[in-house]
Amino acid sequence: MTALVIRSAQDAIAAVPYLLGFHPSRSLVVIGFESDGNGTCAIRLDLPSSDAAERVAALLSGNGFRRSLILGYGPDGEVRESAAVLRAALGSAGVPAAEAVRVADGRWWSLTCDDGCCPPEGVPYDISASVVAAQATFAGQVALADRSELVRSVQQLDGPVRTAMREATDRAEIRLLSRPDDPDESLAFVHALLTRAGAPPTDDEVAWLGVLLTDLRFRDEAWIRIDEDAPAADIAFWRDVVRRVEDAYVPAPASLLAFAAYSAGDGGLANVAIERVLDADPAYSMAVILREVINAGIPPSKLRLRMTSDQLASAYYNRQRKAG
Repeated sequence: MTALVIRSAQDAIAAVPYLLGFHPSRSLVVIGFESDGNGTCAIRLDLPSSDAAERVAALLSGNGFRRSLILGYGPDGEVRESAAVLRAALGSAGVPAAEAVRVADGRWWSLTCDDGCCPPEGVPYDISASVVAAQATFAGQVALADRSELVRSVQQLDGPVRTAMREATDRAEIRLLSRPDDPDESLAFVHALLTRAGAPPTDDEVAWLGVLLTDLRFRDEAWIRIDEDAPAADIAFWRDVVRRVEDAYVPAPASLLAFAAYSAGDGGLANVAIERVLDADPAYSMAVILREVINAGIPPSKLRLRMTSDQLASAYYNRQRKAG
């Protein structure tokens, strides 16, 4: 994700939808900055959010952030109460809030101004005219209307697409049962599909990939091939696969989508992808681990695999030798 330069409250207001991936409502958003190489970190909490203040403050402090910004979206009283609790917790944790604002109806109000420095009617803003929004749009970042739209972006496609995928999945399952699996052939298929440019995969290719990814060897091969430095293409690929596969085959590709999204700094997409996994399989280990990583506030820069295909093959070979 492109680093967005925030110099003012209006810059922060413009940046938040792109940091989250959607325009928040009834939310408290805290942005941590001035860190030791971790960039920024945006955390969204549902209102009221007072009970999460100490946890969020500890998370930012523990990951080296030294200052913060608070933005509240919702009724005035509710935002002020939750923001005051969060400001106190951040201050105690050594991550003081440089500013806290309430955002509503195209205006913002400072929650730290107590000497009449801000007009009672608020300060108008226009995200579309912001340099920050222009930077984000130019970089291909998208801010959806709300979180529900983000959730829908990883949900299963229906209509004719679903009918075609159901039939393709039947063919893939019959193929798996009707002949012995050739690991080398299957690995070659995964490699070819993940490196092919141009047209999206066919229904039969997506269905066969979904079946293969139930084997952790093939899932891990796909995992190490995600470009952690520039994962936009991986995000697009895995989102498409997640929306097309049948429910039984969602956990692996949705976990891969979550990893790619988190590598890009898109915690909102990563979280909804993880939710999709855990709805299908609450114990799926990759998603459980990623959820713990996100909840701990570990920055994407510290979540690097840096493993080659040969190293992965060697690791699986050694594991099989020990098991035998």
